[in-house]
Amino acid sequence: MDSYNIAIDYRDPAWIAIAFLSGLLFRQINLPPMIGFLVAGFILHLFGAESDQFLASIADMGITLLLFTIGLKLRLSTLLRPEIWATTSLHMGATVILAAAFIAALGWAGFLLFDGMDYQTALIIAFALSFSSTVFAVKTLEDRGSLMSRYGQAAIGILVMQDIAAVVFLAFSAGKLPSIWAVSLLALIPARHVLGYLMERSGYGELLAVFGFSMALGGAALFELVGMKGDLGALALGALLASHTKAKHLANILMNFKDVFLVCFFLSIGLTGLPTWETAATAMVLLILIPVKTLLFTWLLTRFRMRGRGSAFGGLVLGNYSEFGLIVIVIAIGADWLAADWLTVIALALSISLIISSAMNVYALEIYSRFSDAVARWETRERLIGDEDIDLRGHRILIFGMGRVGRAAYDEMRTHAEDKIVGIDLDETQVERNCDEGRNVVLGDATNSEFWSRLVTPHADIEMILLSMSKHQSNIDAARQMRERGYKGPIVSTSLFPDQEQELLENGIDEVFNIYDEAGSGAATRMHGLLESRRP
Repeated sequence: MDSYNIAIDYRDPAWIAIAFLSGLLFRQINLPPMIGFLVAGFILHLFGAESDQFLASIADMGITLLLFTIGLKLRLSTLLRPEIWATTSLHMGATVILAAAFIAALGWAGFLLFDGMDYQTALIIAFALSFSSTVFAVKTLEDRGSLMSRYGQAAIGILVMQDIAAVVFLAFSAGKLPSIWAVSLLALIPARHVLGYLMERSGYGELLAVFGFSMALGGAALFELVGMKGDLGALALGALLASHTKAKHLANILMNFKDVFLVCFFLSIGLTGLPTWETAATAMVLLILIPVKTLLFTWLLTRFRMRGRGSAFGGLVLGNYSEFGLIVIVIAIGADWLAADWLTVIALALSISLIISSAMNVYALEIYSRFSDAVARWETRERLIGDEDIDLRGHRILIFGMGRVGRAAYDEMRTHAEDKIVGIDLDETQVERNCDEGRNVVLGDATNSEFWSRLVTPHADIEMILLSMSKHQSNIDAARQMRERGYKGPIVSTSLFPDQEQELLENGIDEVFNIYDEAGSGAATRMHGLLESRRP
């Protein structure tokens, strides 16, 4: 088989190994490994290496799995929110107009590769630069643990809307509309019940992973078959399964596979082409637009009632160029709208923008702290639903993390605390579920310093706090925040592993409950009760 011949090429594992070493080196200096992967690609290309079919195929699979996992965490209703569809539309429109004017002015001045460029051609390049990198944004949000945060969900929604715009462009650039059979894809909507049944029967092990792979790749294949963008198919299949109880677990299973495949994606970008001084200089000029994109995203998000911190973080995550820009340029070159050198220009601009964006996001908190006063002036008085001030007066118990443990604790304590309990969770789905079941739960991210500014009289009447968030560090951060704000009462936290218990105790937590130990103790209590009930 051809795939076998490709796989045994000694260069492919060698290049991946070099990418690993480069990523490891950059991690040692507190920069994301993806920068190392990009740099490895450029260095390899300098020595004559070129991207081959194996790397391209693995990179494509990584992007397909990425979009499928996004779909698994996507709520389609979020796309209808003004802060998503309006921000996307206004930002893309403004970016295209401003960038095209800038490029056309450089063309009129005869500067570098812009020489002689008319406004129509400038519009194509501007359109390619208006997209933000889905791969980078999702990876950054995952690493930061902010994928389900307010600004994280807004960023994902904006990226999805950009993908929809990409589909429209591809349809028109190809000179043909999708096949008439594209209408048949609507049958996937009722078919989701069958897919959900298969997902349920797949268990939690390897069968579920195989199911996820087949859905991601199958969705891409179906959309390609009817003349539509395959990546959109992976996203659509994921979105159809997002409401299933196993969707989150499946996303977690596929995460590691996705990350491995995406190494090849970043590596292949660096292998795209070796820049000349002219293409490099042209790419550097295009980087002037990055601050414009970032500030425009920040300003628009605040205009649609998001808080300044979240808006700034969203702007930093989206303030880069996208891999889709390369596709736009490839199409433009194929149609003789642009010279072939522009592929290298955009590839280089994309790569450098990701490097800059990575560094900016590492120091996002420091950057925001420096300009917080300026960003605050952009904020509106009215807040988004779920982002309002939280008044804790009259409540006795505060629970962070309303998953299974948090819900069980809430239900057990509500009789003892006269139902004066408030739960806090960063997942909108969890908040809605708990509210529907009669619990008092509000939306909030305890790891976000802006959340604490929402609290009115943060601990006036609070007698006890339970920390049951899934991430160990999140529990530590919440405890530190409460202690720094003068809370003297008891703080209880859950843990998964014995080595976490001591760290929790060292950070202001009074009592730690190991979930596994408590589960065993609870099981023993029930077993004892069952034995006693059966004795004569």
